[in-house]
Amino acid sequence: MPTPLDVVVIGGGQAGLAAGYHLRRLGLDFVVLDAASVPGGAWRHTWDSLHLFSPAAYSSLPGRLMPPQPGETYPDATHVVAYLTDYEQRYDLPVHRPVRVTGVHRHGECLRVETDSGTWRARAVVSATGTWSRPFVPAIPGRAEFHGRQMHTVEYENPTAFAGQNVIVVGGGNSGAQIAADLAYDTDLTWVTPREPRYLADDIDGRTLFDHATARRRALDAGRTDTGGVASLGDIVAVPPVREARNAGLLKAQPMFDRITATGVAWADGTTAEADAIIWCTGFRPALSHLAPLGLRGPRGHIPTVGTRAVGEPRLHLLGYGDWTGPASATLIGVGRPAREATRQIADLLR
Repeated sequence: MPTPLDVVVIGGGQAGLAAGYHLRRLGLDFVVLDAASVPGGAWRHTWDSLHLFSPAAYSSLPGRLMPPQPGETYPDATHVVAYLTDYEQRYDLPVHRPVRVTGVHRHGECLRVETDSGTWRARAVVSATGTWSRPFVPAIPGRAEFHGRQMHTVEYENPTAFAGQNVIVVGGGNSGAQIAADLAYDTDLTWVTPREPRYLADDIDGRTLFDHATARRRALDAGRTDTGGVASLGDIVAVPPVREARNAGLLKAQPMFDRITATGVAWADGTTAEADAIIWCTGFRPALSHLAPLGLRGPRGHIPTVGTRAVGEPRLHLLGYGDWTGPASATLIGVGRPAREATRQIADLLR
């Protein structure tokens, strides 16, 4: 078997590329294994109208500012894909694709990474697989009885296929608000949220969110009172399309329904709504099945970490899954700092 590498990075999206950038600077021997056949990560699969929350200069990975997109204050997903593609090439990152990792195992002093195209051994592993491949849909009574179309955020593209239909959008976060706004003009829309929508102030964008997430992490690390972070500000960033639909009175949220019927949904008070389609904007779960052989998950399926390092396996770091693996680490601007800290810890461990 070949000499083990220093590091295998699993996932070639924004988190994996940020890790690769810092590993390259540290002079470590590494590869990035990506299940996709082309660069861009989850940004290749978003809905057509999606834009970033922040201007390009505040949406950058370490070492390379994202250039502005002509005519756009907030770049769209195609611009992000082009940026990630250029980033990978600019730093000559050793990305192997398409390679799907099936399992990570302990192998003496190394970790063995099994894939659909061979086996790799490494002295450390960075898991950066994100959440997009694990959409979550709640178990609502009657869901299997619905005769219409059901889809998750990951499958939604644009309003064209729903024109003139009764559409129910479920979810009170950013994706729910943005997709509801997208559909508000051409469909009979019912927007359903678990609680009254909480919009952030109109002048808040991703820059402020990152600052709040970072301040919260610093407060917690120092043993100070929890500031509440981004959650204290609200749930929905009022990007221009959302703001326009809201101000036009087109985004009026209904409380969560109690059950699904063959033709729509029903509330406990007897109210019903007909639906041709239900779109579940109900979030994601971390894509961590490849780490199952390590036996690290706790009672709720969560892998305990200190920063990005797995408590039960110091050779493993988890990057980009959300605040539990670094403040704002699931964002372009936020993943750089935890990626730097993770790779420095790996370099120290290997020494």
